[in-house]
Amino acid sequence: MAKPYKIIISCGGTGGHIYPAIAVAQAFKALNPANEILFVGAEGKMEMEKVPKAGFQIIGLAMRGLQRSLSFDNLLKNLFLPFQLLSSLWKARQILHDFKPDVVIGFGGYASFAVLQMADFQQVPVFIQEQNSYAGLANKWLSRFAKKIFVAYPNMEKFFDANKIVFTGNPIREDIANLSDIRTKSFEFFELNPQKKTLLIIGGSLGAKTINDCLLNGVARLLQADHQIIWQTGKGYFSNIQQKLTSFLDAKLAKNLIVKEFIYEMQFAYACADLVISRAGALSISELCLAQKATILVPSPNVAEDHQTKNAMALQEKQACILVKDAEAKEILIDKTLDLLRDENELKKLQKNIFNFAKTNSAQLIANQVVSFL
Repeated sequence: MAKPYKIIISCGGTGGHIYPAIAVAQAFKALNPANEILFVGAEGKMEMEKVPKAGFQIIGLAMRGLQRSLSFDNLLKNLFLPFQLLSSLWKARQILHDFKPDVVIGFGGYASFAVLQMADFQQVPVFIQEQNSYAGLANKWLSRFAKKIFVAYPNMEKFFDANKIVFTGNPIREDIANLSDIRTKSFEFFELNPQKKTLLIIGGSLGAKTINDCLLNGVARLLQADHQIIWQTGKGYFSNIQQKLTSFLDAKLAKNLIVKEFIYEMQFAYACADLVISRAGALSISELCLAQKATILVPSPNVAEDHQTKNAMALQEKQACILVKDAEAKEILIDKTLDLLRDENELKKLQKNIFNFAKTNSAQLIANQVVSFL
């Protein structure tokens, strides 16, 4: 068996950073169960819950990101950033001293900056993975130290040294690669009819207000057209949406509607779906490509460098998705959805084209690249 390694993985803030990092950690364990893996994230963020659930240890840093919108509260938060950074750098130094890693890998998020910066100071090899088509500030800065930069989109030379770039795609769950095998089981799981067109709505791990508002206004029209809906609302929106649906939706229509705050059995949801409405986070797009799903992307306008719009445009240029701007969604999203569900040829074209972006072994590629360097 190959020599075991000690690996620090830093990620956080959103599922788009966390789940690829977990997939790569699992790939390292598959290479050698004796590999030791320690995650470092940001205190109070979702990685502090999701990583332990996946079976890995995590340590949190008291680090927050730069607040980009102008307000008095955000100005105060930004004033504390230098102090948080110094504290996080000191704690990262201690973590590195205690754990003595052979390598550190950053997947983006607030904590990655402190950990990878300090790893470079201590001459520990550093690697980064960029999920989006537009590189984040932390990764652009850290790329100068990185041995290799793993990317999911072409043309990333405008952000990084071309000699360091390795095109791997985004690491994602592999249980969505052969959905036809579980289609029957999936409809049984949700108690839905496989003969009816099914719409899946996912607004990211936290939910999406614009998409949820559009669906509240249009859900009756979709159900009256004899379609089925699986709707992930996000935890913060679930109760309010449930109350509103109860007030106007009759039982006959409601039987074709599944509403959940979070879908843990996402492979079943994808297997049922003829069409997906989604935000344009990098992880969501990577999953939709592998799942080969016709998709309407509604990019969030509330993200750094508007990277979700750039993600969606990369697909739209190849006729691999329908892009609906957040500001236009209220007026056109439901109409476009109904039109698409009636157009079998367009659905098939979108399914075919989005699959051209799929990468099936990204986590293994990254793990193998890192180990070959060591």
